[in-house]
Amino acid sequence: MRRRRWRTTGNALVRVALVWAVSTLTMLALAGILPDFRLQSDDGDSITQIGLTAAWGAGAFGLLSALVWPALVRALLLVPALVLGLLVFFLNGSLLLIALRLIPDGRGEAAPETAVVVAAVMSAVASATSTALAVRDDEAYRRRLYRLADRRRRRQGRGAAPRAGAAVPGLLVLQLDGVGYEVLREACNSALMPTVADWLERGHRVTSWRTDWSSQTGASQLGILHGSTFDVPAFRWYEKDTGEVMVCNRPTSAAELQRRAVERTGDGGLLTLDGASRGNLFSGGADQLALVLSVSARRGRANRSRSGYFAYFSDPANAVRTALSFVADAVREIGQSLRARIRGDRPRVSRGGLYPLIRAFATVVERDVVVAAVIGDMLAGRSAVYADLVAYDEVAHHSGPRGRDTDQVLERLDRSLALLARVAGHAPRPYRIVLLSDHGQSPGETFLARYGLTLKDLVRAGCGLPVSRKAGGTRSGAEARAAVLAALHRPVEEGEEARPGPGSDPVVLASGNLALISFPDVPGRASRARIERTHPALLATLANHPGVGFLLVDGVVLGPGGAEARLDVPGEAEELLAPFGPGAAAAVRRTDAFPHVADIMVNSAYDPDTGAVHAFEEQIGSHGGLGGEQGHPFLMWPAELSDPGEELVGAEAVHGVLRRWLREADGPQVPVAPPGDRWAWEPAPRDAGRYAAAPPAQAAGAVGRGASREAPQDSPPEGPLGGILPSDGSPARDETR
Repeated sequence: MRRRRWRTTGNALVRVALVWAVSTLTMLALAGILPDFRLQSDDGDSITQIGLTAAWGAGAFGLLSALVWPALVRALLLVPALVLGLLVFFLNGSLLLIALRLIPDGRGEAAPETAVVVAAVMSAVASATSTALAVRDDEAYRRRLYRLADRRRRRQGRGAAPRAGAAVPGLLVLQLDGVGYEVLREACNSALMPTVADWLERGHRVTSWRTDWSSQTGASQLGILHGSTFDVPAFRWYEKDTGEVMVCNRPTSAAELQRRAVERTGDGGLLTLDGASRGNLFSGGADQLALVLSVSARRGRANRSRSGYFAYFSDPANAVRTALSFVADAVREIGQSLRARIRGDRPRVSRGGLYPLIRAFATVVERDVVVAAVIGDMLAGRSAVYADLVAYDEVAHHSGPRGRDTDQVLERLDRSLALLARVAGHAPRPYRIVLLSDHGQSPGETFLARYGLTLKDLVRAGCGLPVSRKAGGTRSGAEARAAVLAALHRPVEEGEEARPGPGSDPVVLASGNLALISFPDVPGRASRARIERTHPALLATLANHPGVGFLLVDGVVLGPGGAEARLDVPGEAEELLAPFGPGAAAAVRRTDAFPHVADIMVNSAYDPDTGAVHAFEEQIGSHGGLGGEQGHPFLMWPAELSDPGEELVGAEAVHGVLRRWLREADGPQVPVAPPGDRWAWEPAPRDAGRYAAAPPAQAAGAVGRGASREAPQDSPPEGPLGGILPSDGSPARDETR
């Protein structure tokens, strides 16, 4: 705490010095421009003496403005607003004349009318400089947002009854998109995420959970928010009954997937009761929406998916803060990309074109808007909030899951979490903060880079069709690009990509290291016999390619060297798919039953020793299929909430746990390990990894009123984080406008 106070004090002194320097330069420039304004004696002075005179005058004017101006404003509160507006210029000019009088030897002099102009310009420049310097200060930002939200709350709720259930703890669920269990563990042990490490020290517990075969945000978030991942075989797939390609990050597809999930479950979603959905693909049934893709296809002024942007950027201070950070991150990406090229890093993908701007949008704009919206939700006392922070996922796709690029993103995400935790201490109700991720990331060289052709080219060759001589990459399926286009109200992957033309050519779609092949001219799901009769070489060509791990065709899994296993024969698929980890066969068997499963499902090769896969998209950090860390996200919760129970398999299971936690509210405490034991980590089994923190007696699982409000420390806990304690039993009106 003392270290943070010293840091805050030091930052404030630096800002004061810089504002003073800029004000001094402004005064020197005005003295050279305006004939009735001088900063030297009648006999003339050296440049050094004139500079010192300007510094003295700027300091005196700034000090008088800070001390005298607030008192003048209070004294003039009864003056009509129009009169006060005119008096401001004269009062400010008077303060400047007084400041000039305080300069030794009478070196400062200005005509009264010139003093008004000089004072106005200097005040504007000082204000702009102070704002620009404070925009990167999270503590100053938090105080500003809190003051604005509190002022709005008092204005809107004056005389109103307290919000119902204000004493009941709310649930804040923050999704760190793409951050796998192992990545979180390493980030905490290496002090990259001191806030998260501190929460684990104080009482949060953590476990890994296992995704379905489709290990990507569309399936996972639909399951978490709406309780169903049924018939979501991949990030993108072709539906023969409509002739359309469904893409999880296309607004129209997201809206349809949400509709299907609601129809299947008969429930609106996790957030139907006083909930807010921020930065997600789906609404979760919330009435309070901002940056939600499933509603961004709506046209007109009532489009609530983009209202979060309008509300955030309507404040000039927010606009300046985010704009400066946006430029800084775009420049940072260009520098990192150049360094990677100079070093000859491998694997590597192209990071040119508009990518630096898309990355900066994900790591800065979306983060700032979502965090501001969540702050407003907490200060409004909403019962349940679910927000997605996509920064890590976007950078990991192009820079890899581990490295300096992603480390910097994790550090900034941790600061955002610390900011939210401090704001929660001012909320009208306590909040229990749950962290989770929707999938992890598996590293590896792309299929194109490793073998010199795309999977589509390989499929066409196996079908005896002409192959383009020029290899072209497959567009990345990262969510950030869709979010940018949705914010600009532009279509996402429309035209030929959304509705392939008629013909017998196969439709080949990539979803990370999972690919789907469909034959549009074959009604229903094509049988293995028909595929072999029509394209005799195709299945053998794919199954025996070194970049392919296995195929799923008509209920049969095909592997290299002629290996095959029927899903309806117990044990066969488990043996063939054993290298892909426990549960792989069950995940493939479940997908095989989906109505819109592709004619051929292709999973890339996987190296268990390195954890590497080969993405069929241009991504060196990928997810979407089976193999490695992509299928092992995490769930982290305060220890006062009940234990999730047995190993969590699938996003639908996570949905059930979150629903239970929403019902618990002030429920009974869960027994935890005795005080004094210290949480830490140990290597997790590939399909389990459920571990917990042993909290001290004073640990607080809820943040807010009625719980410990001590802010997370900016510095990491002293000493290494090692060892482990297993958990028990382990084997719509939008108010952001």
